[in-house]
Amino acid sequence: MIADSEFSKGLTRNERKDLKVLGLFTALYCRECHGEEKRPFSAGDFWSTLMGRKGLQLCTECQDFLSYAAQRRIKCPLEPKPTCKHCRIHCYRPGHREKVREIMRFSGKKLIRKGRLDLLWHYLF
Repeated sequence: MIADSEFSKGLTRNERKDLKVLGLFTALYCRECHGEEKRPFSAGDFWSTLMGRKGLQLCTECQDFLSYAAQRRIKCPLEPKPTCKHCRIHCYRPGHREKVREIMRFSGKKLIRKGRLDLLWHYLF
């Protein structure tokens, strides 16, 4: 799990945006696809600050995934970071690459249909 101290070093605007989108997509995917009991994603105050007052409610599987994915995003050596599908190096382990694709595909389509056109750019590129 990511500690607040890792975030206290200061994230760039793009890192914050990417993590917010990743958290939003993961929370939607978890809510729609996983029936097990959700609990607050407790990685310090960072996620509640980033995602709003409620923070994130995720199942254990999605909490593990989001923690891993956030660590990978923060440690990305490329600046500016390209979208993952256009990246020449892949940060995720093979199982996680498929999982992030599944989450992004499912949540992106659902949010765009609900009117979140601001995410259309992220979805297409």
